[in-house]
Amino acid sequence: MSLIPRGWGLESSIFDPWDPFEGFPFNTSLSSFPRLSFPSESSAFANARIDWKETPEAHVFKADLPGLKKEELKVEVEEGNVLQISGERNREQEEKTDTWHRVERSSGKFLRRFRLPENAKMDQVKAAMENGVLTVTVPKEEVKKPEVKSIQISG
Repeated sequence: MSLIPRGWGLESSIFDPWDPFEGFPFNTSLSSFPRLSFPSESSAFANARIDWKETPEAHVFKADLPGLKKEELKVEVEEGNVLQISGERNREQEEKTDTWHRVERSSGKFLRRFRLPENAKMDQVKAAMENGVLTVTVPKEEVKKPEVKSIQISG
């Protein structure tokens, strides 16, 4: 992140954080790094942290998304066994009479994609939201154990 002077003593802050990758389609933007917060700047909603565990029956994804409603989230399945989880947290409306002392909660969009193994049943994906935790369950196909046939040895 570079700091570029915004004004010469005419504004309350003389530095404006600048992200050279802002607007590019890949996810290496510096916007996910901690930045100085100014009430007038729009902050990026840091990529949601998601746990992925595999059980004998399914792949289970859990994301902590406090304050989001299920209507603000999308869980999608794409060709090639890709699970996509996305959403948006809208910024609280600012009143001109309000004085902000600290802005730490992030807002903005997030998008996470996961390529699942071939044994994932992509047509049976289930998602549930409870107490700010999104749980996505992707069942797995049963692995058929190869039949072992004993061969009698002659002689």
